[in-house]
Amino acid sequence: MSTGPIEFPRHVPFAQLLGFELWAFGDGKAEIRVPLAPGLMNSMDVAHGGVVMTLLDVVMAHAARSADIAAEGAAGSTVVTIEMKTSFMRPALGVLRGVGELMHRSASMAFTEGRVFDNAGHLCAHATGTFKLVHSKGRAVRQHGTEPPHKETTP
Repeated sequence: MSTGPIEFPRHVPFAQLLGFELWAFGDGKAEIRVPLAPGLMNSMDVAHGGVVMTLLDVVMAHAARSADIAAEGAAGSTVVTIEMKTSFMRPALGVLRGVGELMHRSASMAFTEGRVFDNAGHLCAHATGTFKLVHSKGRAVRQHGTEPPHKETTP
């Protein structure tokens, strides 16, 4: 466990926008924390469910990728969320701590579990996620404006 945030192995603009901090990463596990700013709250002044779900998604994705990073460096595989099931147990306040763990991995899929805890260590949400592994070799990187526009055809 680190004593402070560490650098994300890949830039994730949405996670940065939300203020996510990577605290642990490796061996099929990841920990991400987010201090709840006013813009991340819902109308009841607790963490918005979308923030909690995004924290779960990002921490489980990092857990799924963590073995590749150790073996291949930052150029390791990327993961794409295929399925995610989330259960909310209690309202989330304060600095949220998301913990993700890789449960099983095949050549093309990763199965993960994630939890979000509040400042007091209470379990606020739990999720399972399935991710497709997209390996860097031969992967086309889509860049803004490089794809031809969609053309409608009429019969």
